[in-house]
Amino acid sequence: MAELPEQWEAVPEPGWVDPALADEFPGLGLAHTTVPAGGGRSGPELKERLMELSNRFGGAQAIQLRQQAIPWSYRVFFRHIGLDPDETPPPAEEVSLNRMRDGSFKSRNRLDDALTIAVAEVGVAMLAFDADKVEGRLGIRLAAEDEDFEGRSSPLVPGTIVIADEKRPLSILFRQSAKGREVGKKTERTTLVAVKVRGVPDVALEEALWVAASSMMA
Repeated sequence: MAELPEQWEAVPEPGWVDPALADEFPGLGLAHTTVPAGGGRSGPELKERLMELSNRFGGAQAIQLRQQAIPWSYRVFFRHIGLDPDETPPPAEEVSLNRMRDGSFKSRNRLDDALTIAVAEVGVAMLAFDADKVEGRLGIRLAAEDEDFEGRSSPLVPGTIVIADEKRPLSILFRQSAKGREVGKKTERTTLVAVKVRGVPDVALEEALWVAASSMMA
């Protein structure tokens, strides 16, 4: 694993969860950290790590994946929030399906490759935002009445579960991110986010964030 700069550490910061959601979905949460890197092409070391992962992640692993504890926890949670995991695969399963469809983990860009490695190796759901477009602490809450979501012409349906900062929703949970908050070529700092559901240990979030961060800094 690549070493990160000595002056920087991937220290996970816990996010907040709306009390009503915490009561309804015990175990729901998130952790995040910010890395001094943005989008752009993957370097040779990151591409090599992705290739090595492709060689280790074959059809047998893909078939057995959904029976593993962490991926299974996301399948259960998806059903609880009205998502069919067979129609909308949880992150680890989606990564696995992409691997089988493409024949390998295809390199796309620095961020996508780093997230692919983290999700495939740890199983935790991951996403990212341009750190300079995040205002305040991150958390999970319900969308308010008539709340706007950047990139949509109509407001969010009240009660939609969103990842938000202290000003606005940044992503619909396990779906799309708000337009303009994504990591792009001009992004200088990236906020990596790991989403926790019941059955996923805190240490897995820390590991996933570390794997993604070290991959981005490769």
